[in-house]
This record gives sequence, structure tokens and C-alpha cells, in this order.
Amino acid sequence: MTTTARLIAFEGGEGAGKSTQARLLAAALEARGIASILTREPGGTPGAEAIRDLLLHPPGEGWGAEAEALLFAAARADHVARLIRPALADGKWVISDRFLDSSRAYQGAAGALGDGEVRALHAIGSGGLLPDLTIVITAANERVAARLRARDGGASDAIGGRGEAYHARVEAAFADFAAAEPERFVMIDGNGTIEDVHARVLAAVAPLC
Repeated sequence: MTTTARLIAFEGGEGAGKSTQARLLAAALEARGIASILTREPGGTPGAEAIRDLLLHPPGEGWGAEAEALLFAAARADHVARLIRPALADGKWVISDRFLDSSRAYQGAAGALGDGEVRALHAIGSGGLLPDLTIVITAANERVAARLRARDGGASDAIGGRGEAYHARVEAAFADFAAAEPERFVMIDGNGTIEDVHARVLAAVAPLC
């Protein structure tokens, strides 16, 4: 099956279920004969994975907001140059667990660095590449808490372990982005079974196939 290459990003707060849904979408596309690559941010290439470790397990006192944003931008620049753009040029779909809008939400909004600054770094590092569709998974707080307990066992990384107020700002930022750019974003209810959510994701992606 031949389709136009697409970049699909999954976004959402901690424990929303986006990683599971990204994996299921990639598998569903492959089952339909659509070549796809599943990747993640920060990460996806050896260089970006090295930066991921620095971000999630920072040395010393950790990173300030500006340094953190620069590290994310550097990881994304390598990811885009070495994996995403070549895959798209090869006609493949790229399914990314997080992309630019995570930096906008986490560092730009919750970290108070500013949206313009994050976008400027993205323009320099990654040529301003935007997803064809950004899927934001939302879920009830109690469901998210259960997923995080199962995933992390009470131990969170440097970003996931930040306070409730920080993560509330992240969630609000994603909702604001979706409202401002409805042509690029879709909000998906992450409540219900994994299969229920997967069906909603497939319905959102169907117009691009």
C-alpha cells in the first residue's frame, strides 16, 4: 500500500498512555502495509539517547530551564536529521512518542521559558519541522496515577517527578495548543480500555491514510 509519508506525534502528560498508543498505531500501520518507524523523544538516535540520559538523570544540581531547553533542542536536531527526515524521504511514516510540543508544554509553558523561545530553538535545530498530526492523549487523574505506579514503582525521573502544579501547567498547555491549532492537533480521550483508545486514534489518523 502506497501513502504519503507522515510524521505523527503523540503527546500528553505523564502516564496518559501515549507510549502504548504510539506502539499500537505503528503496528496497525504495518499490518496495513504502511511502512512505519516508531521512535521517541528525547531519543531515537544514539546521540539523542545520550542526551536523554543527561536530561532524565542530570548530574549535580540538575539543569536550569535554559540549559534543559537547549539539550532537548539538541536531541531533537539529531533525531530529525538522522532518523525522521531520512525516513520521511524514504516514504515511511514516523510515529514519535513526544516531539516539539512537549518542549513547548514542559519547558516553554510549565518551565516559563516561553513559547517563542522554544520555537526559535526548533527553527534553528530542526528547520521548524512540524508533525502532520499531533495526538494528545488525556486521562482522568486517578487512572494516570495508577499507570505511573505500575510504570515507575514509586521512582520517577527528573522531569516526571516534578510537582503537581508543574504537571497541571503542562496539561493546560497541551489543551491550549490544540485549541489554537485545530488543524494539527486532535485531543483523544485516554479513558476506557486500551482497545477503546486505539480505536479513537485510528479514527483520528484515518483521514491521512
